[in-house]
Amino acid sequence: MTTTPTAPFNRLLLTGAAGGLGKVLRETLRPYANVIRLSDIADIAPAIDDREEVVICDLSDKHAVHQLVEGVDAILHFGGVSVERPFEEILGANICGVFHIYEAARRHGVKRVIFASSNHVIGFYKQDEVIDARSPRRPDSYYGLSKSYGEDMASFYFDRYGIETVSIRIGSSFPEPQNRRMMSTWLSFGDLTQLIERALSAPNVGHTVVYGASDNKNVWWDNRYATSLGYQPQDSSEVFREKVEAQPMPAADDPAMVYQGGAFVASGPFGD
Repeated sequence: MTTTPTAPFNRLLLTGAAGGLGKVLRETLRPYANVIRLSDIADIAPAIDDREEVVICDLSDKHAVHQLVEGVDAILHFGGVSVERPFEEILGANICGVFHIYEAARRHGVKRVIFASSNHVIGFYKQDEVIDARSPRRPDSYYGLSKSYGEDMASFYFDRYGIETVSIRIGSSFPEPQNRRMMSTWLSFGDLTQLIERALSAPNVGHTVVYGASDNKNVWWDNRYATSLGYQPQDSSEVFREKVEAQPMPAADDPAMVYQGGAFVASGPFGD
């Protein structure tokens, strides 16, 4: 096998590898591991070389997840439903799935997890409020509830079993901000990769919650409790301001202009 001698990890597991961010991280995380095990329930492009392993896995299948985690040094858990959906659709991947990941980590002795949490854990705060990681959670959706549950799972597995987690409350990670709200929540792919590298390598993280945003001009999130990670974002949404502000101005009562979670606060109900 071709290896990278300087890689700090032998094998990393990336769940959700077929998703938007998973496809990005498949490329940007290569310097950090000799092998990256890529997993999703959806079809994934085949391994491009012997430094990739591709495994189709349903996160709601406990046995399959236990097999998936065997032999990995750390887990980047980005798998699951990534938008608001009926609770029954969220339950399997996002709630049962995160439990299966942590149970498999415990059984296989994996001591570091990077959990892709979300700004939707605190989405019902208004955009004129500045909050930190210790502000009470205010989930804006079933999706946000599932990420809040994941953070509790991470806290429990550290307190009970010593498995350390960095929960990244990802803002809006796209090539560029798509609207006015994202001018505050935008996280560049480069800054996301740097944040994951710091989350993997920083010592004694316990359970650390960090807000995933770039160095944007107007921010709602204070990362004071995650300074030990050494995360220093390099990018800013300001370079896109003129393009974004050329868009029509939404109504003042539009959730995207009022709440930190934007439109998620008004999604559903489902099945009425």
